[in-house]
Amino acid sequence: MSGHETTGTGTAAEAVVRIRTGAVRGVTGERASVWKGIRYAQPPIGARRWRAPVAAESWEGVADATAFGAAAPQQLNPGISLGHDAELDEDCLFLNVWRPNGGDTSKPVMVWIHGGAYTYGAASQPLFDAVELAATGDTVVVTINYRIGALGFLDLSSFSTAEQPFDSNLALRDVLLALEWVRDNVAAFGGDPSRVTVFGESAGAGLVTTLLATPAASGLFQAAIAESSPASSMYGPARARAVADRFLAAAGVDPAGAAAVLRRLPVARIVDAAAAVYNDVPSSIPGTLAFAPIVDGDLVPEHPITVLSEGRGLPVPLIIGTNHDEATLFTYMKSPLIPITRDAIERMFALMLEDNPGLEAPSRDQVLSAYRRVRAKARGLDIATDIGFRMPAIWAASGHARVAPTYLYRFDFTTLALRLVGLGAAHGTELPYVWGVLGLGPKDPTFKLGGRRAGEALSARMIHRWTSFARTGVPGDGWPAYSDTERATLVIDAQDRVVPDLDAPLRTAWGDVVLSFR
Repeated sequence: MSGHETTGTGTAAEAVVRIRTGAVRGVTGERASVWKGIRYAQPPIGARRWRAPVAAESWEGVADATAFGAAAPQQLNPGISLGHDAELDEDCLFLNVWRPNGGDTSKPVMVWIHGGAYTYGAASQPLFDAVELAATGDTVVVTINYRIGALGFLDLSSFSTAEQPFDSNLALRDVLLALEWVRDNVAAFGGDPSRVTVFGESAGAGLVTTLLATPAASGLFQAAIAESSPASSMYGPARARAVADRFLAAAGVDPAGAAAVLRRLPVARIVDAAAAVYNDVPSSIPGTLAFAPIVDGDLVPEHPITVLSEGRGLPVPLIIGTNHDEATLFTYMKSPLIPITRDAIERMFALMLEDNPGLEAPSRDQVLSAYRRVRAKARGLDIATDIGFRMPAIWAASGHARVAPTYLYRFDFTTLALRLVGLGAAHGTELPYVWGVLGLGPKDPTFKLGGRRAGEALSARMIHRWTSFARTGVPGDGWPAYSDTERATLVIDAQDRVVPDLDAPLRTAWGDVVLSFR
């Protein structure tokens, strides 16, 4: 038996699908069927902690796929709902599939990589309920869990021994294995494995742009969408070792015998030590993150922003963009991740120049020339938005446009309520519109003072563009591809508009030199 088992109408039995490892039973809804908590890898526990993931083993009978699998271990964040009754467990490598009811049986596939600063989040977040996206766009949607924080991004390879080896870029390897699962199994759900679009936001988008610079990812997806990617925020082995040293100190582990004890550490101790390092690194070294993919010279041979800006990424169509007010969210949440004070910004620039000796970087006065009309209080936020997100997106778009159709956007839409609380079009505020999940509960302030009708219309446009891109590689609706001559950018707002060379003042101020830590 292959494909779908249809023994009734509107019953759970209709949602039994046989994949390579066994049969899974999901739930058939009014508009889409969903399978939750499908295991794509063996539990990364015990001897497999801090090792590359291993594909799931086969099972007998029909596995229940009606509830989400466990989310990766993390400290709970009040700003990130992991879903009702979410469980946290080191055994977290699960994925979920939504298939729209009806239509053809060879639908485009969209694979979602969640964000969360490489430290928070899960595929089970209510925001990522894919019924609307799948049904409206007639697209199979897959959302995946991957290891996060120290369990997914800590590079312990320098502590490897013959008896206790450690692998690098664990989360990236998780994503690659999940994409291999999609390639091998998505046809059973009506998806076309030759039309896979990988998309993500924030840290998820950082993984997307990393995939574009990862040779091992070639052929696993045919298009990519990166929403607010911190594309330049990843580092080499020296910085990775420094973070590992900080982690061992926070966990109370002697480096001399680290390999022998790390796999026996309680998960709670790992999460707590990771949280301390997560806060300490960007506070002491402004502009850097504790946890991110690393340029290990193996899986990731070169810095992704270098590869993309030079037009050497995997040649697949790309949508990439940022939000107008990215940095306001980090201020609102009192997060240390984004430097916004004058001292922190100037220190970040000094450290970047140390990392790139001989770089013809823009002068302080040259950069500030782009912000003369910005009031002093907002200047740091704008600079942080541009160095963290906007300029990397421009560098990536300019380079990638030489090898594949590339579409650049800026998301400007906000509501009166978000404007009054100082958020505006902040980091992540495009997500409800992409997913068609507007107004998540009574505590969501977005539409408290109006704007819902405009938001619903905008959501319909974004879903249409994103899913059209997944279907054809072209987002349509008059959105032209980016080039170094026209530099067309779609400004997404209550009324969308295409603007030629929207970022001309920024490019003039920042110059063409790609700035990043190494």
